[in-house]
Amino acid sequence: MEIPVIDISPFLNGDARDRSEVAKSWDDAFRTIGFATIIGHHIPLALMESLQAEARSFFEMPAEEKMRYVYPGEQRAQGYVPMGVETVALTIGRDRKPPPPDLCESITFPYIYWERGRITNEFDRSVYKPNRWPERPVGLRALIQEYSNHAHQLGLSLMRLSALALDLPEHYFDPFFDRMTTHLRLAYYPAQIEAPLPHQSRYGAHTDYSGYTMLLQDDAGGLQAMMPDGGWADVRPVRGGLVINSGDLIARWTNDRWKSDFHRVINPPPEEWRRTSRLSVVLFTGPNYDAVISCLPGCASASAPPRYQPTTCWNHVMEKIRASMPDPL
Repeated sequence: MEIPVIDISPFLNGDARDRSEVAKSWDDAFRTIGFATIIGHHIPLALMESLQAEARSFFEMPAEEKMRYVYPGEQRAQGYVPMGVETVALTIGRDRKPPPPDLCESITFPYIYWERGRITNEFDRSVYKPNRWPERPVGLRALIQEYSNHAHQLGLSLMRLSALALDLPEHYFDPFFDRMTTHLRLAYYPAQIEAPLPHQSRYGAHTDYSGYTMLLQDDAGGLQAMMPDGGWADVRPVRGGLVINSGDLIARWTNDRWKSDFHRVINPPPEEWRRTSRLSVVLFTGPNYDAVISCLPGCASASAPPRYQPTTCWNHVMEKIRASMPDPL
């Protein structure tokens, strides 16, 4: 089994029959795996590749300069996180000895949409903190903002596609996403000068926390998704494509009709450790922070009652973040 590639342009531009066909493919993908690679999404390829290049330039700067963008404490979901801090496998339980920290560094920019003066809710205002934008490379901020504008609209479109796939009114999710939360994360996996420790990987097995994740990956490879039989399959890069996977809140909403699937980033083969780095541009999307997530109409029955207690987006996401980085910077 491979990760399906879905052309969503017929949903964005087609007639009712075209849109229905895409919705069926969407339901099939997220029932079986929880992953799909989409094409036809209307984000310009030149923008995607320029952002990848500028992001690499940021991570190539000296460590002391990158550390200027650290947010200590709870705001580690924002700003720079150096190597040795995050162990994402801790988010799926601590019933065994934790693995070593992930071989990854990152910088995350939430609230990009809110920065344009669109904070209209008291809860949002209470958690908002302005991003610390890197001074170098000079073009990075503008590229992130332009990419985020496109991705924000795509995120809303994916929720409308999801509603049709779940036999709900197309705009069912609109009230949950009128203040859509986004976290744009640049993740860098440096070439491995030293051998990884036992059980140490570039990014441990985990599920994502919120709604849909949009992943722009380079051609280094290493991302794997868990298949229904428990094995792992490579999520192969597609030039111009975006990898979409559904997070925990999608699974909770659909009562596990759609999967929040385990995925990981494995180390390259030993002969490639020293020469293979990897960069990902990850956009985590989710409902309004104070949205209450409970089982959707049509996703439960007498034989399949709701599996999850209602929660809010904020509470669930923060619980996961605290688990993945238990020690403050």
